[in-house]
Amino acid sequence: MTPEDLLDAQQAPCEHVPTFAEFVPVVATAVSDGTRRLYGIYWARVVTLWGTRTLDEPTATEIAALVESTKSRAVVRRNSRGGRSAGEHMVAALRCLYKFAAADDHIALARNPALLVPKPRRIPSTRRGLQNVRVEEVAEVASTTGNDPALDALLVRLHLETACRTGAALALRPCDIDEEQCLILLQEKGGVFRWQPASPTLIAHLIDHGLVRGSADPRGPLLRYRDGRPLSKRRYDGLWARVRRQHEWAARQLVSTHWLRHTTLTFVERRFGLAVAQAYAGHSPANNSATTTTTYIRANEIEVATALAALTGEPHPLAIAA
Repeated sequence: MTPEDLLDAQQAPCEHVPTFAEFVPVVATAVSDGTRRLYGIYWARVVTLWGTRTLDEPTATEIAALVESTKSRAVVRRNSRGGRSAGEHMVAALRCLYKFAAADDHIALARNPALLVPKPRRIPSTRRGLQNVRVEEVAEVASTTGNDPALDALLVRLHLETACRTGAALALRPCDIDEEQCLILLQEKGGVFRWQPASPTLIAHLIDHGLVRGSADPRGPLLRYRDGRPLSKRRYDGLWARVRRQHEWAARQLVSTHWLRHTTLTFVERRFGLAVAQAYAGHSPANNSATTTTTYIRANEIEVATALAALTGEPHPLAIAA
């Protein structure tokens, strides 16, 4: 075999190349629910525009034009940034399709046009950590307004203590609580599971919440409404809508749950360093020169628990005594 033979094999057309209308449903069944939700609207638009075309027909230029069109059609909100997020998701959605197409030998790896189109450059987020007085104002609104202040106050404390994302909170189950060691098993994005220290007070409130609201199934959702229904993201929407009505600064800056994550991780990084903040956030060491060192200096649960104790002012069974 010669190098020319390999090149010819790589460039040879595949016997059958499916259309977008044929292949999108196939890929949709092969990805996770989260990926399907994220890319679904972009795949639907591709099928509408190119449904009868085969995967090897669109050029990189056509894909770039589709990305620009997607950016211009993005819904304009107060926090919009020129449709950059929509454009980035369209590129990612197409790359996902073509990745499976190459794996199934529908196209050659060298003929993947989506890889030739760069994602729109991300602009730094405007989110940041909140000052203590702002956190207190959020907590006051959560604990004194709405039709279920006990639930909202619990959510604010859960996110402040653990810096978890909304998805992890909604996925929390009674069996995920280790009462003895004061740990919570968080199910983060990307299918990552990790044990996160929580204060004895938070652990007690979570257990009591489950008992009172009928979380009888140890593998069922822990957080529930008063009538026993599992919590949904709409509860967060209502909470932050009230916060924004009460405080103009929150309305202007579109403060949301993720700001609590920024607040906690900023505190931890300033007091305990990058490695502990990275472990607290559940981040894997990034593969770049700025954070390569953290591959060798990863923090453990004891250090995270120590940072939590400093944050809450409450002793933790795994924390190092001051």
